[in-house]
Amino acid sequence: MELWNTTDVPAKPFTPLSNCTVDTSYRLTFYQVSYSLIFLLGLLTNSLALRKLCQSPCPVNSTAIYMISLSAADLFFIISLPLRIYYYHQKARAVSSKTEDVSSWTSGVVLCQLTFTLKYISLYGGIFFLVCIAVDRYFAVVHPLASSLRRLHVAQLVSGGMWCLVLGLSVSLPLLRSAATDQHQPCLLDPSLQHHRTIILVALSLVLASFLPPTVLLLYSYCRVLSVLRQPRRCSRSQHCNRQHTLRVIYWVLGVFLLCFLPYHINLLGYTLTHVGLLPHCGLAKVTMALHPVVLTLASSNCCFNPLIYYFSSRLVHKDAPGGNSSQ
Repeated sequence: MELWNTTDVPAKPFTPLSNCTVDTSYRLTFYQVSYSLIFLLGLLTNSLALRKLCQSPCPVNSTAIYMISLSAADLFFIISLPLRIYYYHQKARAVSSKTEDVSSWTSGVVLCQLTFTLKYISLYGGIFFLVCIAVDRYFAVVHPLASSLRRLHVAQLVSGGMWCLVLGLSVSLPLLRSAATDQHQPCLLDPSLQHHRTIILVALSLVLASFLPPTVLLLYSYCRVLSVLRQPRRCSRSQHCNRQHTLRVIYWVLGVFLLCFLPYHINLLGYTLTHVGLLPHCGLAKVTMALHPVVLTLASSNCCFNPLIYYFSSRLVHKDAPGGNSSQ
């Protein structure tokens, strides 16, 4: 999910910060361990969630459609992790033996493009479908009479549109980078070169444009939902349980979104601007370089947290089914 260097090597900041570096030698081992854990846990939890969603005897509803899409997006990233684990293992050996340039990508152009594409599918698929779940809850709670907007065919159309948007973004970002790189360094852009800096900034603009509007929409939807649910009113025991389930889904989605995606995008902004020379602040450059492996791993770990959203929303998935009881 780096904008110019999938090797995760802290690229030398552009002048006047050419001497502003920080030791991130731990990153290669850190990535191997963290990605191995994410692969094992994510594969298990998403496979179980997807199987339960697809084999549920209850009719599929709008919430289930978005949960299935969310699990599918996570699996795209999970299947790309073995290549990245192998890559970091090879880099760690190269660093220890000093036999290979640590900033090179030796797996070829196709694998570079595929790895980036799968990662972006998971990242922005996770963001967009979490927003779909938020909007779905918004109409269920704030506008319960607008049931037509939560019908199955509408959810399928929305989900299909989101997939087109995610795939378009996930393919365009790697292609944008490949336009400037060569076959010897297919995954490396040099921020000290003017045309590379332009591509990096264009990619950053696309990334932020794909993150900020969904964030605003998600926060607005859940603020409205919380304002309705917190209004004092009499309700039956079953309605009280449904409200509690809705609150759990809201808190969990917000937690995953803010923990996994917000730190990554904030750090990415500072990380990129300092490296291309638009924000010549040595302290910020050091902090963002040091934090980059951590926030990148947090963003990647969303594929492990998302199946727990299904656990908390399973009652809503079944209760909101057509012909079933309406729930919040």
